[in-house]
Amino acid sequence: MKKLISMLLLVATLTLTLAGCTTLEEGEKGATINVYIGNEISDYDPALAYTDDSAAKVLGLVYEGLTRINSKGKVENALMKSYKIIEDPEKNDYRMQITIKNTKWSDGRVVAADDVVYAWKRILDPEFTCSAAALLFDIKNARDVKHGDNSIDDLGVAAIDDTVIEVQFEEKIDYDLFLENLACLALVPLREDIVTRYESFGTSTTSLCTNGPFAIKGLEEGESLMLERNVYYYRDTDNDDPDDKYVLPYRLMINFAANEEENTTAYENGEIFYLGEIGLSKRADYADDAKVTDLLSTHSYIMNTTKSVFSDAATRVALSNALDRNAIASLVTFATPATGLIPGTVYDKEVGDGFRENGGDLISATASSGSGSGSFTLTVRNNAVDVAIAEYSKGVWEAMGFSVTIEALSASEYKEVYESGDYDMIAVDYQCPSTDAFGALAVFSPAFSGNGIDIQNDNYDYVPYIPGYDNAAYNELIESAFLEKDRAARSQYLHDAEALLMQDMPIIPVVFNQDAYVYNSDVLSGIKDYYYGYRNFNRLNMKNWRDYEETTAVGATTTAAETGA
Repeated sequence: MKKLISMLLLVATLTLTLAGCTTLEEGEKGATINVYIGNEISDYDPALAYTDDSAAKVLGLVYEGLTRINSKGKVENALMKSYKIIEDPEKNDYRMQITIKNTKWSDGRVVAADDVVYAWKRILDPEFTCSAAALLFDIKNARDVKHGDNSIDDLGVAAIDDTVIEVQFEEKIDYDLFLENLACLALVPLREDIVTRYESFGTSTTSLCTNGPFAIKGLEEGESLMLERNVYYYRDTDNDDPDDKYVLPYRLMINFAANEEENTTAYENGEIFYLGEIGLSKRADYADDAKVTDLLSTHSYIMNTTKSVFSDAATRVALSNALDRNAIASLVTFATPATGLIPGTVYDKEVGDGFRENGGDLISATASSGSGSGSFTLTVRNNAVDVAIAEYSKGVWEAMGFSVTIEALSASEYKEVYESGDYDMIAVDYQCPSTDAFGALAVFSPAFSGNGIDIQNDNYDYVPYIPGYDNAAYNELIESAFLEKDRAARSQYLHDAEALLMQDMPIIPVVFNQDAYVYNSDVLSGIKDYYYGYRNFNRLNMKNWRDYEETTAVGATTTAAETGA
């Protein structure tokens, strides 16, 4: 009943999007559209949301970084207006000056260069964990800052005026690659006054001030998420630009009280018009109709190698080999068998050159027999896909001789377990932080993990990404890849690193994730895609939106679709 009421309340507020050739009349704000973007996420802090593909789908709507990757995989300017390179080889002086566009935060304050500088310094703080930190290590003193050997004030990034960020580099780098990496959602600007004011930043509606086309205006855990047009997004409010000049929809409503199966039914009943997470039981029916793209993520199992059951690489490899990845991909429908950790969407020697294609298959898509013993708990998010893959894996591993318990947790519970490292094995959608393989592979070397140093135990060791995993040979390959600034020349180091990682197998790649969505094309138009798997809803348009009845009556039972509109 609770879920039914939640859906009815969402439907009850339904109005539809402003048609492109129509202007808002006095007092009108536009449409409130019921959509289902993806499963609920636990944290809206862009520097921390790296365990779920659904995070990118929402964060890409509410935050905007300096650059973005378009649907064809090419770098585009986003918040960045322009840049220039300043070089003086004799002084080993290499700089980039980035000028940002004129736009505002969702509370009306101007987005400033200082906001980018703060966000990057936060990531590079030794006590802050962010797996994307290595993307910034080309910045002067960045590694020393992250490892506690230099003050944050020594970092080579500064706002030289309100709209210009100056970045100093240790040496000459691949500037195009740096701009490509800046499309990572972890590197978007943040407001220091907001982040430091709220202890629960990222989880509380009051603290979520964003600079993208939409703002988070309502968030109730386990219930709903309301995104509302950021009326300050690139608008010149002094000249009274229309509210919908850059963003058409007024509101997007997402119902988390209903699961993906129930939201799929709601889509089929005409109660929602965009479905970004198709219910598992219906996926085969939608295989030919859905818009499907490969993602930069791999559904994987991370093993805590400090646990005795996972302390031996041979056992970890045997667990991996026992999985029939073809069968799992068929079970999921919108996935392909993982043949390595790095998916095919990641580049190798140049933009458009596939790292996976060049690296070949490092693990088999078919299963091989094996045996073992021991008990462990497999922690997953409580959604149909994660649970289904876990149940399949449990059956395979128990046939080998292991005892496996599945622990399915809510988004917030899962976040707590993942961040604490207090797990045996945990399922993650392992996100590549950029279209370059280095960031995705570097984190398995403790010096590049983004976890900083161990201050609590006063030993100041680098904290590994996976509890207990630290391989000197792997670390050397990552160090060599980092020192080699020519993208093509360092390719072999990265391929060798991935191959060694798959021999050690602290993380079991299962399937390469795909994004699949459907929408009512008779009603909606104007949807665009980005390479990271999130949508551009800025010009989302719905036909005849004024014909849809708007009602706020609590417990209303008539949907817009039922009015005959």
